[in-house]
Amino acid sequence: MYASVVLAAVLLLPLLGALYAGLFGTCQKSLQVGIVNSSLLGLSFLGALYLLNLSLHNQSVQAVLFDWMALGGFSVKFSFGLDSISAVMIVVVTLVSFLVHVYSIGYMLHDKGYNRYFSYLSGFVFSMLVLVLSDNFLGLFVGWEGVGLCSYLLIGFWYHKESANNASIEAFVMNRIADLGMLMGILLVYWTFGSVQYSVVFANIANADSHLLFCIGLLLFVGAVGKSAQFPLHTWLANAMEGPTPVSALIHAATMVTAGVYLVIRAHPLYSALPGLGYAIACLGAFVALFGASMALVNKDLKRVVAYSTLSQLGYMFVGAGLGAYWIALFHLFTHAFFKALLFLGAGNVMHAMHDELDISKMGGLLKPLKTTAILMGLASLALCGLYPFAGFFSKDKILEVAFATGHHGLFLALLIGALFTAFYSFRLLMLVFFAPKVHSIDHPHEASSFMLWAMLPLAILAVVAGFFEHGFFHFVSKAISVPSFAEYSVPKLLLLALTTIGVLLSIAYAVQKYKKGFGNKEGGFFYRLLLNQYYIPTLYGTLSRVFLKFAFWVWRKIEVRMLDVFVDTIAKIPTLLGQMLTPLQSGNLSSALRLMTFGVVVIIFVTMLSFWS
Repeated sequence: MYASVVLAAVLLLPLLGALYAGLFGTCQKSLQVGIVNSSLLGLSFLGALYLLNLSLHNQSVQAVLFDWMALGGFSVKFSFGLDSISAVMIVVVTLVSFLVHVYSIGYMLHDKGYNRYFSYLSGFVFSMLVLVLSDNFLGLFVGWEGVGLCSYLLIGFWYHKESANNASIEAFVMNRIADLGMLMGILLVYWTFGSVQYSVVFANIANADSHLLFCIGLLLFVGAVGKSAQFPLHTWLANAMEGPTPVSALIHAATMVTAGVYLVIRAHPLYSALPGLGYAIACLGAFVALFGASMALVNKDLKRVVAYSTLSQLGYMFVGAGLGAYWIALFHLFTHAFFKALLFLGAGNVMHAMHDELDISKMGGLLKPLKTTAILMGLASLALCGLYPFAGFFSKDKILEVAFATGHHGLFLALLIGALFTAFYSFRLLMLVFFAPKVHSIDHPHEASSFMLWAMLPLAILAVVAGFFEHGFFHFVSKAISVPSFAEYSVPKLLLLALTTIGVLLSIAYAVQKYKKGFGNKEGGFFYRLLLNQYYIPTLYGTLSRVFLKFAFWVWRKIEVRMLDVFVDTIAKIPTLLGQMLTPLQSGNLSSALRLMTFGVVVIIFVTMLSFWS
């Protein structure tokens, strides 16, 4: 009973913070709002640690808040459950969210939308917790739509900027397209299994029709593609950088974009029964890992480089999940959350120091004034590159090992090249921001507030040490996830380790050598323009949108106005004309009324007699 109360508290405390901040949303900004909301997130994190401890001791926790729907034979409760997967997720979500909230107190202090910001941010965390703690697909969908709504509000937080409005609408529309597929998948789940409860659905996978299972898996994955910004619904992720930088840290590290990976991991009994679909997911993930990393190679926007990095790392996670190594995909999600949040918060420090300048080719020389930020971002970059002993080494290299061990050498090669690209763009960013000669004209760039740096410190520690939890993580998560054995494959681990490490070090050395004197005019050519313009995919989407709008306008003008409207208006005029024709009958004269009544009675008698004779 006590554990259920804690579970409900972990879930509802962020909602309480969102409502509290919302009450003051239009009032003058108050430091108290940020402190209260951060404190509530801190309590939620402590509760998550308590629940994690229970899960470590094999104690299951359920919390039923109320009966949600009861329609005929269909009923579902607004209920939540804890297992190894959700325990890991709530710890990651609440910890990163708490630190982002604390950081935001300083980052957003001078923004007039301060109170509104914290209301949206806490609502975002609440929605993500609903998503990961729900014990059924319908509850998951509620959280799924909640994070979509809050991301729309946060990406377009500075609504007076047209670019922010456009970015929020793009994210919302892209996710609505994908969410339609997911909703159809959930309806098909109920059609097939008669329930949306995880326990019921997954227990009956073996008895279901394989074609229906494939359709369910595909439709659910369509939702994951949109939420985790996988190709071809990926363009919203880079444009989402229009929101405040702490929002980017939360979206990329612990909430929205990880939801798609979580869905595939959560539905692992389904995808394990569909190895062909799993392989397709892995292929798409390997493509995105390379695709996202390639665009980060040339981009000059500080936040977009890190955003493309997220796109690439999500691809790695989908490769792990697609190949059946669900615990490794979850482990990479776990480690990635810490160093990616750290990178974004470090980018926020740089932006403040540079008066919101984002072009890294216009920076340089920031090592001395932003020494702490440089160290923190350096640690995060080393973890992202996957060098020992940093967290990324233990999780990302495991995915490469699985790809090689299962004989998918093409996927392994794509991931290896992606790792080399990752090392290059990570140190390209560091060199141009901190170590290259000064290019900017800012007189006295300053470090962030001390408590903002303290908020980043736990992330830096975890970016270094989180990988050492590998074996404990494996044994813990294996309670909820079936772990495949790759023992039949001969894996030259030391050779793979040497290959990836040497390749990454060479990429780092090349980036350092290339950019130690600054950006210069060394970059250009066809491939450079191709990558800088994101393979012209946004241009293609823009063209298709304009063509569709022109077609829609033509349909409206030629068909709706000239044909449909005329037809509907004509039908509407018929009762009016009949009314005008019958108006003289309503003269108000009693004699006329009696004559009409007599005539009507005669007609009725005549019709009745005809029907009787027939």
